[in-house]
Amino acid sequence: MRNEGLGSWPARRARKTPHRTALIHDGATVTYGELHARTSRLAHALRTAGVRRGDRVAYLGPNHPSFLETLFAAGLLGAVFVPLNTRLAAPEIAYQLRDSGSTVLLRSPALAAVADAALAEGGTGVRTVVDTGGPYEELLAAASAEPVDERVSPEDVALIMYTSGTTGRPKGAMLTHGNLVWNAVDVLVDLDLAGDETALVSAPLFHTGGLNMLALPVLLKGGACLLVESFDPGDTLDLIERHGVTFVFGVPTMFDRVARHPRWATADLSSLRLLTCGGAPVPTALIAAYQERGLAFLQGYGMTEASPGVLFLDAEHAVSKAGSAGVPHFFTDVRVVRPDLTPAATGETGEVLVRGPHVMAGYWGLAEETAAVFADGWFRSGDAARVDADGYVTIVDRLKDMIISGGENIYPAEVEDALLAHPDVVECAVIGVPDGTWGETVRAVIVTGAAGTPDPAAILASLDGRLARYKIPKSVVVVAELPRTASGKLLKHQLRTRYGTP
Repeated sequence: MRNEGLGSWPARRARKTPHRTALIHDGATVTYGELHARTSRLAHALRTAGVRRGDRVAYLGPNHPSFLETLFAAGLLGAVFVPLNTRLAAPEIAYQLRDSGSTVLLRSPALAAVADAALAEGGTGVRTVVDTGGPYEELLAAASAEPVDERVSPEDVALIMYTSGTTGRPKGAMLTHGNLVWNAVDVLVDLDLAGDETALVSAPLFHTGGLNMLALPVLLKGGACLLVESFDPGDTLDLIERHGVTFVFGVPTMFDRVARHPRWATADLSSLRLLTCGGAPVPTALIAAYQERGLAFLQGYGMTEASPGVLFLDAEHAVSKAGSAGVPHFFTDVRVVRPDLTPAATGETGEVLVRGPHVMAGYWGLAEETAAVFADGWFRSGDAARVDADGYVTIVDRLKDMIISGGENIYPAEVEDALLAHPDVVECAVIGVPDGTWGETVRAVIVTGAAGTPDPAAILASLDGRLARYKIPKSVVVVAELPRTASGKLLKHQLRTRYGTP
């Protein structure tokens, strides 16, 4: 094969394990042989629609076989896949379509209205729209199943993955075929995936965690991906039991909701081999809840720009190094540095720098922004961390989220972890509030599970002796829910806008 990228994966897997199940969705299965045929047909259909090497093909929809088929079909043609966040409003979708220059949009019928509203804004450049319902199947049936073997190299861009956009406009990270392959290899090496994995894919595929840390490595190894369109804690327990799920990836919020479900204590979780968690620091109370069920989190840390795997904490050290994000993935190099880029001392807080074959080629159409985040070939993450004497890295927080009160640096994640140990606190976020005396004071925004009105004073009193006095919040706001991205990340700028005034 001349194709050295992701597009060749279905064909390469089909010649080895054509009858093995690749995808499970809504009671139906797709074998690797069928995935190869369907991907080839879709590639021909896209070519008929005018898609050529380097063209962008956008997809708007929840987890579904057509998502992965479109990714692979675009890869067969040397085109670029652009997954869109299903939670976006029409103007946000229109922006990403315009910014990426996508010419084709595949969309879920359930999202036709918001997609039409986005296209109605004009200027997107989209020429062809395909619904992933009946019209999609008709398109495949009418297309040729002949193999497609376009020349694609590891250096070619495979997808443009837009960052969460927690501040300002989202930027499109250009991830090459080589980036995605090396990231998948890191997962295979460090997680020791087996060929008979059944992975529950309820984390959204339009983010790098669900796609690159779960679905793609499992498909590379020849396992099965159980695709779920939306996460539900009760359904998660049911699916694990029914399908013998072996591998689950999620963000802390998802695992917390499962652990709080009434069936948690009695559910049959015996098939589970791997639980990987990323997207945010895992609270120590949540780690303990899973350890009580005999399950260990394999925590990780990553970012869209690194495809996303950077650090990984293996099972051997899941307890002894609990709270750490681990050590670099096998083909990853990490430095923690001071502002002048000199190495931070052991235990000193600094910025995380990353280098490796999985780090992005740059931001789409943003040469200056790309140059600004690279220092001598190292990607500047903007995240604060410290390294212990054994080389294990603990992520402290985003540098820009650090609170400075009376000259003392306060990292919200540390305070949030302490708050989550209180039984009445379900979720929380810590922000800085302007103060004439101290510069900033700490405010906790919490979601409580307590019946009736919670006692903020009692919650704060529980921190006395566990945190330095200057770190303990001076005020508490109780809310019904915290604003988050689809990947589970807190939208701190929204919290500051709503609750950040004195």
